[in-house]
Amino acid sequence: QVQLVESGGGLVQAGGSLRLSCAASASLFSFHTMAWYRQAPGKQRELVARISSGGSTNYTDSVKGRFTISRENAKNTVYLQMNSLKPEDTAVYYCNGVTWNARERWGQGTQVTVSS
Repeated sequence: QVQLVESGGGLVQAGGSLRLSCAASASLFSFHTMAWYRQAPGKQRELVARISSGGSTNYTDSVKGRFTISRENAKNTVYLQMNSLKPEDTAVYYCNGVTWNARERWGQGTQVTVSS
């Protein structure tokens, strides 16, 4: 079973930047879509950004222009570059992959805390 492992979370001041990484234990081409989700305390998990196997991306409105999702196939890694961070970006961020037979895989999550 393919595993996803996130890293790169931490504490940052508002306006700062972080880059999250999601390392897959198999080729990224095992997935037709990779994505980042987040879940803030007391809120539902929400989609932040998604990237297809062909490289197409989409973002939730609140992060457009600030976050960038990318993939490095040679390293089986997906990234989320987060700039101009706001306190409302504070959440646990999860990596997600959907395989070609529609199975979902989730990472364990990484905490991002943005102080004001």
